[in-house]
Amino acid sequence: MLGVLFVRAFRLAVTVSLVLFLGTFLTASPSYSQSKVLTYDKNGHVIGSKTYQSKPDETSPKGQNSGASGSSGPRGFNPDTQFEPGELIISNPPEGFQDKIGAGGFSVVEYIGLGNLGMSIARIKIPSGMTIKDAKRTLARILPGVTIDANTYYDPSALRGYDRQTANPRAIAGWEDLPSTCGRGLVIGMIDAGVDLTHPALKGQDITYHAFTKPGRDPDASGHGTSVAAILIGRPEWGGLQPGAKLYAANMFEINEYGKTVGSAVGLLRAVDWMINKKVNALNLSIAGSDNEVVRQAFDIAKKKNLILVASVGNWGRADKPAFPAAYKHVIAVTAIRKNGLIYSHANTGSYVDFSALGVGIYTAVDGGGGKIQSGTSYSAPYVTVMAAILAKAGKAPTSSVLRKILSGATQDLGRPGKDNVFGFGRIMARPACRN
Repeated sequence: MLGVLFVRAFRLAVTVSLVLFLGTFLTASPSYSQSKVLTYDKNGHVIGSKTYQSKPDETSPKGQNSGASGSSGPRGFNPDTQFEPGELIISNPPEGFQDKIGAGGFSVVEYIGLGNLGMSIARIKIPSGMTIKDAKRTLARILPGVTIDANTYYDPSALRGYDRQTANPRAIAGWEDLPSTCGRGLVIGMIDAGVDLTHPALKGQDITYHAFTKPGRDPDASGHGTSVAAILIGRPEWGGLQPGAKLYAANMFEINEYGKTVGSAVGLLRAVDWMINKKVNALNLSIAGSDNEVVRQAFDIAKKKNLILVASVGNWGRADKPAFPAAYKHVIAVTAIRKNGLIYSHANTGSYVDFSALGVGIYTAVDGGGGKIQSGTSYSAPYVTVMAAILAKAGKAPTSSVLRKILSGATQDLGRPGKDNVFGFGRIMARPACRN
């Protein structure tokens, strides 16, 4: 049985001024590209940046990216250049469009019906040698007024991380006293990577899993989805925040023809459509990518259907590049902090950041039955997702705007007074009040 939320407000005394340690940097060489991560003082104010080296992108064949420039994230993910090579997607293509685009050398690869969103999608193969940017411009002239974009890639928002204060998700938040039935009656959604349902943290838990992959490709089997699922509804001894809840887990990541793990806009759209059908109380999106016009259209529809969306702000360390879906106005955006209230050094910043939650040095479940210490905004989002689900289930927060208003009154202000671009409204201080 779900209880009501209660708020524990207290003040943290942060007395040590420091610049967050960013790890060991690789020696520069022509095969690596430079990127930057912001550094902060104890109040979350940006005081500079540090440079690291990252491998160039290898997910797309040469000549198939957009040609845009910009810093990559810590794992070399550059949102400006990440998309399915040689392909565009069209939302709700008009009747007879095949003949029109065929004359320009374009062809239809696949039709996708998204009945719960009331949309249909066409995957389009572009002419050989044409860039994505030029292809999009050409199709826009052929089909004026039609929503067209690249098949954008997304990045799981997580890295390995170490911190002096390490514990499982429940323990690090001080939720050890919550009963194992916490979350009973709650329905949570998650769009992420693969989930190891045989893992001890998830064995016996109420999970329905489905992979949404491109025909001919295998689903991703990395541990990111396992980690996030275990944080959301894993067994209590593994730190599950709401172990009694039902979880619908959608895998949008797959292995492409180059052996790389990619998560595309099409996979995300299919998964969102599935979640609407399952009527989840809240949906966790621990992923980050660039803005996509077709995805934006779908998320606008999801908002009208009162789907509560919570997303991580991303780990690119950038203030100049918002991460999506977190930056959509009706998505609750969550950043990661340490237990002492300091910001995670790789977290993106911007006006779209709503709330802060623990996400550094968390011991999480990983594929293969074990666990490891990890950090990232991926692991902070679930804390807000479970709160959103509880409020939505109780009928207290039917929309994201109402949810923001409620949760903003249950935070500890960090950084600059009031809402800021680093911590948002501040650290979420609410916790579920569950009864056996």
